Amino acid sequence: MANPFLGGLAMSAPVHSLLLLNGSVFGISGFLHRASRSPEAVASTAGLFLGGIVVGLVEGTGPSIERISLPFLLGSGLLVGIGTKLGNGCTSGHMLAGLSRLSPRSIVATATFFFTGVLTSHLLHANDLRGRAPEALSWTLDRTGSKLLALQAIPLLIASVLYISTPRQTQQDNAAPASASPQAQAVHPRLRLLASLTTGFEFALALRLSSLSEADKVIAFLLLPGLHEAFDPSLALLALGAIPTAMLLYRYARGSEVPRLGGSWSIPKNREIDAKLLVGAATFGVGWAASGFCPGPGIVNLGRAISTGSNVLPFAAWLAAVVVGGRLV
Repeated sequence: MANPFLGGLAMSAPVHSLLLLNGSVFGISGFLHRASRSPEAVASTAGLFLGGIVVGLVEGTGPSIERISLPFLLGSGLLVGIGTKLGNGCTSGHMLAGLSRLSPRSIVATATFFFTGVLTSHLLHANDLRGRAPEALSWTLDRTGSKLLALQAIPLLIASVLYISTPRQTQQDNAAPASASPQAQAVHPRLRLLASLTTGFEFALALRLSSLSEADKVIAFLLLPGLHEAFDPSLALLALGAIPTAMLLYRYARGSEVPRLGGSWSIPKNREIDAKLLVGAATFGVGWAASGFCPGPGIVNLGRAISTGSNVLPFAAWLAAVVVGGRLV
């Protein structure tokens, strides 16, 4: 169980780094839905994908798909795409980044998609997992986990260098008129792309370390303790490591709310709880629990699949369905 807890701790670092450097929320479904019009979203997605490739090379084995047919995966992907577009977020944007800010919308969205996820997991998977015991608890970091944890030092170092080496801006600098030159506004577009790429890469390694990339662990967690014998606490330990750390970083280390690499502080201010948010979060929860995959694990697992030559088609099809689903609404 050391892997999920440490993975959760490590996931908070790239989320906070992207906030400090670019002033952006680390929302993976948003990266996918904005990729056609945002170079930074492309860079973040590419970082997650490259991280998945490295994970595959480190582990030597690709992601597995158990008990889930291709048509079922396509349906799950469509629901995830529709839900994340309507609800404007998924487990990274709402559960991790949103809860760290105590965003009312993210609190409600997270509660909603967990509720529908639990129901869906019981309806679709409870019988399949009956008789399966969860893995024994262990606080020993395995060899693969140690490698993934050590590799995260590289993107973390890059993010630290970007932060330290870039002159600090003030609110007055950041509020320069739109007609001002790029030099006057001190925006660093290439460095912002590098920040997006490296934080995506770092998050991918942490995500795999946390076991969030494994569908059966997600589904078994959603079965809940006391309600099913196959309940797996891995994701509870992930949350225990990630959410309090992200909250502390946001509360005490966000500085003057001026992105280090220029641009705007793009943190959502909307606090309205509307039907679109609720329907989107509920739809996402159904799609998430149906397959056990959400956008981040889907991208990382596609990289793992390609680097090992296993199960490429299912993950490519699932991600394609997510993109299509987002375009339907």
